[in-house]
Amino acid sequence: MSQNPSSPWIKSTCAYCGVGCGIEAKPQRDGTLSVRGDNDHPANWGKLCSKGMALGETVTTTGRLLQPHIAGSQCDWSQAIATVANQFTKTIAEHGPDSVAFYLSGQLLTEDYYVANKLMKGFIGSGNVDTNSRLCMSSSVAGHKRAFGNDSVPGCYQDLESADAIVLVGSNLAWCHPILFQRIKQAKQQHPNKKLIVIDPRATASSADADLHLAIKPGSDVLLFNGLFKYLHDHGHTDSDYINQHTQGFAANLASVADLDDLQALSQQLQISQADLLTFYQTFANTDKVTTLYSQGVNQSSQGTDKVNSIINCHLVTAKIGRSGANPFSITGQPNAMGGREVGGLANTLAAHLEFNNDKHQQLVSEFWQTDNLATRPGLKAVEMFDAIAKGKIKAVWIMATNPAVSLPDSDFIQQALAQCPFVVVSDCIANTDTGKLADVQLPAQGWSEKSGTVTNSERRISRQRRLTVSPGEARPDWWIITEVAKKMGFAQAFSYRHEADIFREYAALTAAAHRAFNTDLNLSGLAEINDHQYSNMPPQQWPVTHLQTEVSHQHLLSDGQFYTANGKANIIPVRYIPSPQAVTKRYPLLLNNGRIRDQWHTMTRTGLSVTLSSHQAEPLLLINPADAASYHLTEGMIAQINSHQSQRAVMMRVSLSNQVSPGQVFAPIHWNNSNSAAAKIATLGQSITDPVSGQPEMKHTPVAITPFVSRSQAILISRQPLLFANLPDSPEYWIQQTIAGGYRYMMASSVDVAALCENLRQLQPQSSSAQQSMQQSEQQVRFIMTDQQRIEFAFTCATDLDVSQYDWFSLLLTQTSTAPEKLQQSLSSVLSDQPQGELCHGKIVCACKQVGINQIHDAIADQQLSDVAGISRCTQAGTGCGSCVSELQQILAEQHSKVSAY
Repeated sequence: MSQNPSSPWIKSTCAYCGVGCGIEAKPQRDGTLSVRGDNDHPANWGKLCSKGMALGETVTTTGRLLQPHIAGSQCDWSQAIATVANQFTKTIAEHGPDSVAFYLSGQLLTEDYYVANKLMKGFIGSGNVDTNSRLCMSSSVAGHKRAFGNDSVPGCYQDLESADAIVLVGSNLAWCHPILFQRIKQAKQQHPNKKLIVIDPRATASSADADLHLAIKPGSDVLLFNGLFKYLHDHGHTDSDYINQHTQGFAANLASVADLDDLQALSQQLQISQADLLTFYQTFANTDKVTTLYSQGVNQSSQGTDKVNSIINCHLVTAKIGRSGANPFSITGQPNAMGGREVGGLANTLAAHLEFNNDKHQQLVSEFWQTDNLATRPGLKAVEMFDAIAKGKIKAVWIMATNPAVSLPDSDFIQQALAQCPFVVVSDCIANTDTGKLADVQLPAQGWSEKSGTVTNSERRISRQRRLTVSPGEARPDWWIITEVAKKMGFAQAFSYRHEADIFREYAALTAAAHRAFNTDLNLSGLAEINDHQYSNMPPQQWPVTHLQTEVSHQHLLSDGQFYTANGKANIIPVRYIPSPQAVTKRYPLLLNNGRIRDQWHTMTRTGLSVTLSSHQAEPLLLINPADAASYHLTEGMIAQINSHQSQRAVMMRVSLSNQVSPGQVFAPIHWNNSNSAAAKIATLGQSITDPVSGQPEMKHTPVAITPFVSRSQAILISRQPLLFANLPDSPEYWIQQTIAGGYRYMMASSVDVAALCENLRQLQPQSSSAQQSMQQSEQQVRFIMTDQQRIEFAFTCATDLDVSQYDWFSLLLTQTSTAPEKLQQSLSSVLSDQPQGELCHGKIVCACKQVGINQIHDAIADQQLSDVAGISRCTQAGTGCGSCVSELQQILAEQHSKVSAY
């Protein structure tokens, strides 16, 4: 598992979700990076999802921030460091330590997180350091601490294999954490009696493989699990010995669920059938080994912490905790959200699972860091922090490796707050993010393949992220940037690290000191004195770590029934269902849910660079039930305008009719922003309503209104260079940018007529004296193509109405070069005739891993008379990569068979 010095393959960790998959990478002579799964890593055993497999495509200088900038002008590092340090020092001197703040990211390494937290809480003396993990899993943290006394995640990924029943709550695991879902599917194949129950208002790729799908009323999770708690008690399925010896609060919660004994009434409230509800309750009650996995659908709620505790309560009263296959299990969304919460990256925690509200904890940290200026109270959580920026209370903010102008709810307000903040610093590897455009100082940070340090995944496993490539320009490690600023602020003695191993050893030593003094769960004492060579070659370590682990460890926490509360007993937290304060109204009658799509991640600053990952879904699609679509005069492929009480302008997305969403609900992806769309940033619609305990904002329960956008013209355009629509006299109201091989593809809709839109688009074409142009024109449609040196540079088709689904072949046009003149001629003919020819006929990509198009799949089904997904995979290779396209293959198979049957 450790690095093999004789191998050209370098072991590291994936850049994306909290699964923490091991990868191996090999730099190529042409500057590219080959990536494969690490067969030895216990998170994934060599498997990778489509995003992991495409990591090499994202290692590029395209869009990178390469030099420091002050007020938009390039400068050197010494100027940038001095400016940041001086401005923060001046602001603190004039307005106090709480007038400054850091906003961090789950994409930072643990070493980066540690020094940022140490600088703000230990030496500036403020608790104002929070992280975008607040948006991801802070409700889980709060729920763990309320129940267990510490932020303890008891489970291991092996529980997926050893559990007899898996309950998946508020997570489309098949798309968001595909490797874990593939482990579940494989385990079910080996053990057909293993049950998978999916609880999600929406039908998903995960529910497609479930034994039972409960499409509960959005936000009603507490009601569901409180009902389960009542059922377990009433039917004799609680463990009284465990309850008496290891828990407290049982009677109080029993009183809070006393009115939930009528299953018929409860099922009506939940909007599911009584039979399905009873099946779930009986399965949980009668199965010894139950693992409940939950994610953003639970956490991102105004009652997220209560949802977490309602789940944990059911596991506690049945003693389904701390055992192989029997645990509540929070699955994190970011590669190092766990590492960040361990070191203290949340504003309401101190450091190393130590707390502000304990004087002895404060004393230990103060003495360990040798500071007399330790923050003594929690700082502002994410939403509170940006409110304080807007009100002028925070006058200097440093944002690291995240894009809050896109990811936080009410994003227009966030942009306005940052625009008026006196001093904004952004450290990032990408230059033109929505947030970076608002910075006074931009600092070029290293990207994933250039950084060296550690990350912790959802099962508490620490893995090394190793440097794979040379940093472009003047990019530097985040920990180096932070420590240089700290030195310039006068704290050199506390921040004189040689490299990241020094930081890691100090952090490990702090956890060891905390564990010795207070018996905290987080203990890395076995890593506190490792040397540089051991750090460099460190294999994955699952904490607690009392010695350097050389073999794979699978440890459960809480297995002895001892918890981290004052009396060692777990707290059963009395919770009651509270409907969301965001209710639908006559004006906003539909409930908007949101989330990730299969091949994209966060705000697309990395995945959006990949041709492979961009090929599956080029545009943000608004999923709406066909009955609702008819009510609001929407048809498949139309552009919809989405408004909320909060929004200052409409969000615009293409309509996709789907029975995956129930009537009264719609679903939209989170990824698009102002850098790659005209108006597809979904965060502009949300209100800043937060959970009262965790401070996590409610992201998946927004009342909206939807109307058609009536366009007079639409267009599809390809260009080798990114385009700036803002410079046009009549910029299209709707446009989306997609990365394709050789350049970019744009989908557009406009309120001007075809002739006016065509004239606008021709203003965007490259200027070249040797270029050749061809055009076919009618009143209803214009087709235009420009070549230069026997190579397509720019092309578009513009019409009053376009069926975008018929133009996937446009994304292949820029792959044709003068080395294949017959293919160039095919492309010219395809554009001017509006009919794809040759290899352009493969159609929309369904399998991103193997780049298999829908037309290839249709042909294989028809020609080979295929009747199952295994046959499609055998003939086309589709579905043989990460497997996350399997549900789509099943749908294609069913649709094609139904068409045949109709004849």
